[in-house]
Amino acid sequence: MTRGKKIAWWAIACIAITGVSVSAVLLTRRKPVILRGAVLREDRDPNKQLPLAGVAITASNGLGSARAESNTLGFFSLTLPVGLRRRQPVLLEFQRKDYQPLRWNDFIADKLYIARMIPEHQETIAETKTDVTVSNPRIRYTVKTTTEADIGSAVRAFDVVNAGNVPCRNQSPCSPGGKWKATIHSFFLDAGEGNEFRNTRVSCIAGPCPFTKVESETFSEQRRRFAVAIRNWSDTVTFLVEAQVVRPMTSNLVRETYPVIFGRALNFSLPPEAEGPSIEADVAGEGIVFPLGPDLLLRWANCQSARDKDQSLDFRCELKPGYRFR
Repeated sequence: MTRGKKIAWWAIACIAITGVSVSAVLLTRRKPVILRGAVLREDRDPNKQLPLAGVAITASNGLGSARAESNTLGFFSLTLPVGLRRRQPVLLEFQRKDYQPLRWNDFIADKLYIARMIPEHQETIAETKTDVTVSNPRIRYTVKTTTEADIGSAVRAFDVVNAGNVPCRNQSPCSPGGKWKATIHSFFLDAGEGNEFRNTRVSCIAGPCPFTKVESETFSEQRRRFAVAIRNWSDTVTFLVEAQVVRPMTSNLVRETYPVIFGRALNFSLPPEAEGPSIEADVAGEGIVFPLGPDLLLRWANCQSARDKDQSLDFRCELKPGYRFR
């Protein structure tokens, strides 16, 4: 083999190796494909195509699979394995109790996948004159609110004893410049059990006040106790501590809101601090309070909830067969 042929052979080998390396890097850096969509209940009336929560969704082909579940808005997001790429075929499967399974052959693409599932017993969902009526629904819940009762004021005077014009001679404590002998005196104030301080003020009221300094002002964790430290490098001074004393009180404030009825679903949201939610409604003409416990059980509706990014709670209650809104 001649020298020229050897060089050509090595060049071809380098190009091949480089191509393999680039392909490996591209494969490593390739981001997984994400399929996004929503699941609705099939109905000719768009107003009755309600989002379906809790739908088990699977996307698969011969190279891999991914699974997800729809939330209260029917939204789902499927992160496909790296081996699955755009324009490849994919089988989407949707399963939920009381609904017919849905199998959907499609291609992986940059689009929104909207699936509509058919109830197993559509005839039970159709409203009839014999259905029990649910009317005048309203939502009640409580939030904790804190108020303060004004107990009075605390006023205390205290002395910081010292003799002026005494050289420090490096015997701490000294004046800020280190020239004069000083005294540091700490004073404590207690608001009493269950009380807290507000608007605390510390002031010098007698003596050579220009030659004093407030070293620190601190509160205990619950603001019941207040401590102040004073540095004095002249003659004795008098300080005054004044503060407002309050007693914090926590109570439950009852609030009421009204849901939005859309088709056969009742929708409402609650703030993050809401507690003890309940639904009050007239069922068959009788006013009844239905507490919404952790399981969200109602005799006339199936309820689901989800927490938003701002920590508020979204609720959706769908009527059971045999009931209708009036």
